[in-house]
Amino acid sequence: MNKNSFWTRFAAIASAVTLTGMIVFTGVASAHVTVKPAESMTGAWETYTMKVPSEKDIPTIKVTLKVPENLSFKQYQPVPGWKVTTEKNDAGEVSTVTWEAESGGIEAGQFQQFVFVGQNPDKDSDLVWDAFQYYSDGSIVQWTGDKGSDSPHSITVVSKDGATGAAATTDHGHDSAGTAGSGTESATTGTEATGSTEGMATGTEASADTATTGETTDTMTAGNSAAATTAAPAANSGMQTATLVIAIVALIAAIGAWVTAARKRGTK
Repeated sequence: MNKNSFWTRFAAIASAVTLTGMIVFTGVASAHVTVKPAESMTGAWETYTMKVPSEKDIPTIKVTLKVPENLSFKQYQPVPGWKVTTEKNDAGEVSTVTWEAESGGIEAGQFQQFVFVGQNPDKDSDLVWDAFQYYSDGSIVQWTGDKGSDSPHSITVVSKDGATGAAATTDHGHDSAGTAGSGTESATTGTEATGSTEGMATGTEASADTATTGETTDTMTAGNSAAATTAAPAANSGMQTATLVIAIVALIAAIGAWVTAARKRGTK
């Protein structure tokens, strides 16, 4: 075997494995805590989704979201295994919401989505979402920086025409549904009660909207979007795991080929 040819092939394999690993881990490391949608309509009851990835090799066990002062926090969707705690300001409005894992948390390579409903302000404005991510080792990542920083916060631009494609509604009848201002609730024990209340509010009011305002489509879209978020974390995590396994197998194969070639050269 030509020595230069062997090392050329080995370098090519090693480069491919390294590139694959960089793609996998860069995708994880570049993820941030985000709140979507980025645009919404003034006065709308918007369904927001906070996506929390775990960027370290240890679990994320708690996330606190600071509610923008010009947004009225209304409801949240229970997540099994997570306890929700809310705090209010002097005006009686929810000012912070904390999701805390009752066991485990968000493992490395995974993410979790938390869905909630808020009423947007009546005037054009920016909603700034400051979030605080707590890891099992006690470290905290503060997602409070400006755009372009290492830990930027999300911003939702609220305007009269800003709800393009967003699942928002201007219906004010949601006050009859269970709100998130009751303090602390365990998602594992309160899922059925809270979920059914929220479901009844969504379904009943969607029917009422059909007869009066014709806004059923947006309400149903919000409900379907919230339900679809449950399966997303598992699918994304599985894809990342599969890619990582392939990269490791390729690296082992490259090392094996190098060892075999080295032994053959040693016997000559």
